[in-house]
Amino acid sequence: MPPKVERSVSYNEHRPRRPPPDLPSLLLHGRIVYIGMPLVPAVTELVIAELVYLQYVDPKEPIYLYINSTGTTRDDGETVGMESEGFAIYDAMMQLKNEVQTVAVGAAIGQACLLLAAGKKGRRFMMPHSKAMIQQPRVPSSGQMPASDVLIRAKEVINNRDTLIKLIARHTGNSVEKVSQVMRRPFYMDSTKAKEFGVIDKILWRGQENIMSEVASPEEWDKKAGIKVVDGI
Repeated sequence: MPPKVERSVSYNEHRPRRPPPDLPSLLLHGRIVYIGMPLVPAVTELVIAELVYLQYVDPKEPIYLYINSTGTTRDDGETVGMESEGFAIYDAMMQLKNEVQTVAVGAAIGQACLLLAAGKKGRRFMMPHSKAMIQQPRVPSSGQMPASDVLIRAKEVINNRDTLIKLIARHTGNSVEKVSQVMRRPFYMDSTKAKEFGVIDKILWRGQENIMSEVASPEEWDKKAGIKVVDGI
């Protein structure tokens, strides 16, 4: 009898019969929607579709919206999307039956900051080293546009600015006048300042409560170090 030769196992036999799911699908299974790009039409379409789908699957379970986006502009101010992109996601959030818990990781700028503040009150979070920023909408490039059309666009930008101010004031608990004042120039906020301004409710830092509870006050440090505080200095 001829010797029995064992057939070697080819690499293809260990490959899955179907491709694995993509990462957004895996996050969606955990009811997580991640905005990791500027708010351009393709991003808006996907985010709204995911929000609506999660409500369809279970209208009672919360949705977790993670945000790392420069909004409708880049960080250098270049416009990449229309203001309606941010308003579209905001309106979708407001229509959902589910509560939406928001988390800022990295950056939440412009319209993305509005989405962060629009989360469920008490369930809006921010990573310790993230940043938030609110600013006035930018006028898109006019190119060879007639002067009358430029004026129409400018009026639309002003309307979008007023709407953005009202919505941010509503969700942060500040007055319209205060929000309008700080938005005259880009207003950057770290996690602490964002909490004070009302954009978020809590800073996500594992173990921060225990760490901060053990920190002595400045007065106690001075007393232990033998430093005498002189009035007027």
